[in-house]
Amino acid sequence: MAKPYKRPESILLVVYTQAGEVLMLRRTRPVDFWQSVTGSLAWHESPRMAAERELREETGLAMQSGIVDCRHTERFPVIHPWRTRYAPGVHYNREHWFALCLPDRRTIRLNPAEHVEHRWLPFYRAAALASSWTNRDAIL
Repeated sequence: MAKPYKRPESILLVVYTQAGEVLMLRRTRPVDFWQSVTGSLAWHESPRMAAERELREETGLAMQSGIVDCRHTERFPVIHPWRTRYAPGVHYNREHWFALCLPDRRTIRLNPAEHVEHRWLPFYRAAALASSWTNRDAIL
């Protein structure tokens, strides 16, 4: 039986090239919310499994090797538009950081239900565009 609420644990995967370009994705909602590859862990998943799945779902890239566990987590408040996804009383999320360095840009196939645009940007510009402080910190 499926759990009715999301697990308050997620991954953030910074995808970048050897040339120093970071992949940024613009969400469908909230408007103008820019981020790296992110997503909640399913109840049965490890953070690494979620990172691999989210990369595939959000970008079309299927990579099992090369994803580096940064061994860093952040705890942050769940933003208002997403609070109903979690059980009553859940106000914080634990985010696990990962990174993936690609030799060069890859063709990105967005999931239109989640993202409407992507950009490859230098680290400092990607960090400035990121909508969350955890994403800015992970990029830098």
